[in-house]
Amino acid sequence: MFGPPGDKDTDALPPRRQMATIADVARLAGVSTATVDRVLNQRPGVRAVTVQRVVKAAGDLGYVLDPAVPTSALKPQRLAFLLPAGSNRFLTMLGQIIAGSPNQFAAFNMRARVDYIESFRPELLAQELRRVGRDVDGVVFMALEHPTVREAVDWLWDRGVPAVTLISDIANTRRVAYVGLDNRSAGRTAGYLIARFIGARPAKVAMIAGSLAYRAHEEREMGFLHLFEELFPAIEVVGLREGRDEEARNYRQTKMLLARHPDLAGIYNIGGGPEGIARALKEAGRQHDVVFVGHGLTPDTRALLIEGAMDAVINQNPQGALMDCISIFANLRAGLSPLEGTTRPRTEIILRENLP
Repeated sequence: MFGPPGDKDTDALPPRRQMATIADVARLAGVSTATVDRVLNQRPGVRAVTVQRVVKAAGDLGYVLDPAVPTSALKPQRLAFLLPAGSNRFLTMLGQIIAGSPNQFAAFNMRARVDYIESFRPELLAQELRRVGRDVDGVVFMALEHPTVREAVDWLWDRGVPAVTLISDIANTRRVAYVGLDNRSAGRTAGYLIARFIGARPAKVAMIAGSLAYRAHEEREMGFLHLFEELFPAIEVVGLREGRDEEARNYRQTKMLLARHPDLAGIYNIGGGPEGIARALKEAGRQHDVVFVGHGLTPDTRALLIEGAMDAVINQNPQGALMDCISIFANLRAGLSPLEGTTRPRTEIILRENLP
């Protein structure tokens, strides 16, 4: 004898799942039904990040795609890293880490390439941003402050190619995120270290930058200057020189500084090329009485710390920077805020006694 509707045999049947519609996908993705239709039928005119968001929403809802319609959004996300070429050991090391991490990218369905371009040439950087932007789904680059670079970043955005700045940021653009230190804070930290090493006495200190075309270097300079004005007015900052991250140029700049200021007590190297500064100090017999602080823990700065020619290194963990970049593009693909789940990079102060 059959029971009435609603008996336990009927209740044991799983509820029928309602089939998702284009309207459901549009609602979850936060776009119009027309946009969903364009994405699912592979028609142009939709930004890459929106395509990724629609496809994820369709997958979450179990929306059945027509197998005859391939979707490029399911292909690995292609990323390009643009780094300055030259002798900056930290940037070289960062590029090697990126190129040597295919498995980390593959775990997030991404592929990455590293392109090196001539440093300190904004027109060339803008040209390269436009060139690689035609072939990839996202770009990470070390920015130069220049109108042509700003225009290129906005051009990428208009093409649906999000751009992330690394180490040095750029103002007034539609870049989606910045991965790097608070550089004004880094400059203040360098000044504080030098002042504490020198002690409570009148003294002279100097700075050597790579190029102030990098916002990072300009902000480090500002932080350094403000620190002394506020807390250590007896210490005079005697000037700023640019070394273009080149060992030979930094060597010459340091020689001139020592000749002009025999009582120089400290040097802050804002950019790369610390070996040139150390060589000039050693030749003058000043490597143990001129406080020397710089950026980026590399095999070269490690050696300088160990021998005592360098006193402190302000460092950003390169592996952490790489993972932040991966997280940002994964968030964009999922339709989340770019910095969701990421944390601000920590400023590491490395001394000889705490070398990792």
